[in-house]
Amino acid sequence: MIAAAGCNQPTGDQGDPGEPEGQATAGSEALEATGAGPWAVRVTFADRAALAVLAADYAPWEVNHKERVAIIEVGSREELARLTSAGYGVEIDLALTATLQAPPRQPGVAAIPGYPCYRTVEETYNTAAAIATNFPNLATWTDIGDSWVKQAGVGPGYDIRVLRLTNRSITGPKPVMFAMGAIHAREYVTAETLTRFAEYLVNNYNTNADVTWLLDHHDFHFVLQANPDGRKFAETGNSWRKNTNQAYCGSTSTSRGADLNRNYPFLWGGGGSSGSACSLTYRGPTPTSEPETQAITTYVRSIFPDQRDEGAGLNAPAPANATGLFFDLHSYSELVMWPWSFGSNVAPNNTALRTLGRKLAFFNSYTPMQSIELYPADGVTIDFSYGELGVASYVFEMGTSFFQTCSTFESTIYPTNLQALLYAAKVPRTPYLTPAGPDSLGTTLSAATVPRGASVTLTAALNDTRFNGSNGAEPVQSVAGGEVYVDVPPWAPGATPLPMAAVDGSFNQTIETARATINTGAMTVGRHTLYVRGRDSLGNWGSVSAAFLTVQAAANAAPAVTITQPRKGSSVVAGSLVTLLGSATDPEDGTISHKLVWTSNLAGQIALGASGTAFLMGGVHQITATVTDSQGASSSASVSISVGGITSIP
Repeated sequence: MIAAAGCNQPTGDQGDPGEPEGQATAGSEALEATGAGPWAVRVTFADRAALAVLAADYAPWEVNHKERVAIIEVGSREELARLTSAGYGVEIDLALTATLQAPPRQPGVAAIPGYPCYRTVEETYNTAAAIATNFPNLATWTDIGDSWVKQAGVGPGYDIRVLRLTNRSITGPKPVMFAMGAIHAREYVTAETLTRFAEYLVNNYNTNADVTWLLDHHDFHFVLQANPDGRKFAETGNSWRKNTNQAYCGSTSTSRGADLNRNYPFLWGGGGSSGSACSLTYRGPTPTSEPETQAITTYVRSIFPDQRDEGAGLNAPAPANATGLFFDLHSYSELVMWPWSFGSNVAPNNTALRTLGRKLAFFNSYTPMQSIELYPADGVTIDFSYGELGVASYVFEMGTSFFQTCSTFESTIYPTNLQALLYAAKVPRTPYLTPAGPDSLGTTLSAATVPRGASVTLTAALNDTRFNGSNGAEPVQSVAGGEVYVDVPPWAPGATPLPMAAVDGSFNQTIETARATINTGAMTVGRHTLYVRGRDSLGNWGSVSAAFLTVQAAANAAPAVTITQPRKGSSVVAGSLVTLLGSATDPEDGTISHKLVWTSNLAGQIALGASGTAFLMGGVHQITATVTDSQGASSSASVSISVGGITSIP
């Protein structure tokens, strides 16, 4: 029986514009109330095998495994009948259907009607171009390929472009973090989150110590709009998932196109996608058939080393010290997921992937899981990047709706996922190792600016417990130590550690406050970066945090002058050589005796340096030795002597 459910979506955003307070209507009445479709349908499934069959064609919006309910989009009455005949329980969700069937909005390039917080494709591209223009040493905006519409020449279409962020004046190999958004067109929050993350990095460079070292020592590559043709269509309010390839399902069909996240080459066509061109999960006729996929796979292969021998089989791991991170941002369902997606196999690096996944989920409070735990999918991005290259790879399913309200996005989705991405940005050097160690947090200095020679106290929390435990507990250990590095980060040649001490006297807890005293006497005047990291009892070093310390020139002390010869009150015969001998020292400059200037009140300047001789005319002479230090402070000393027949010195 086909029935309708009211607006009781399990985890949806109830405040989206256009969501009505729909009433449940049973059977044919529901169909009549909702017109010709499409419909948002709550489908009850018997087991995971039945869900897998459903997911291969429909890519559920949500899955509740406990209640065995999935929400899918159905386009025809025939499909509804087939689902019922196949044994699925079917209910039409009137509220979600109303959103799905909302009339198209007027397309534009400057705003999405009703959703001002999300940039259009054009606005996103303009923002990225402005970042590259305004921060030329940090950003480049590069064309890596074409969308289907542009390549086919059936319209203007778009370039597929990458925003790359790194300090180009610091050269050498850098670990890479790659992220992409909006591969599924209707998922509004993804491109905006990634665009704002890029803005956050460049706008906080040189003022935020962590952001500064991230851009100095790491390399970020962002495809902000991975499916611009489809996204442009979705900006009119269409619940569009695929690209807009007119070769599939008819050139004007509302079901045309390929699902780009089923078109990637690793284990393509393995049963978690559809071979039907009109299906939401149509994988394309061949692996990497779509120009958008071609551009991104080629680019990803160019920026990551190949660190996994895929020829050795699915159980061959990437090395523990493999480098790089790959992110594909999606909505919705509030999940953090990692490979594999295609079947029940556990990825050979699963323990490390799970550790980082639980760490990331700590920040956004999402459920961490292997992707297959949701439902099977093949030809997906994260199986490609991990399976082919060994890169630690993740999907964020952000939020609770495709067309998420701006209030929810601004208050919850962006701030929490920004923190998750900032943590991720710290670990691409060794993503299979670093997340197991304690995080360095709250790095503070007793004074951020001190005169050279002063000591400063650095304090930080070292925390080994920050994991999401909603889908299994992550092992934690006691903190065993901490280190501070001045200017040279711990992974770089020449890095010199300064040990930290536990404030409570002993490192023996999973959360410790640690402290170190730093003497600035040997530091140059200017700003310095202090890097902090912690180690747990198993020897795992955690993520680095940093702080800026500015060293100023100390208050200048005056030099000291001593005259050894001539002696005060001595007498010499006129015409004799008078011996001059003195010394000068300065707290900042050290010994500066060579700068002494000797003068007589009767003869003017008579010698230079620490020693010398002079012929003096008869009379009472006041001999003065004067010195000036490097910062302009002067001091002098004087003695009086008689020259000739005068024996009394006043």
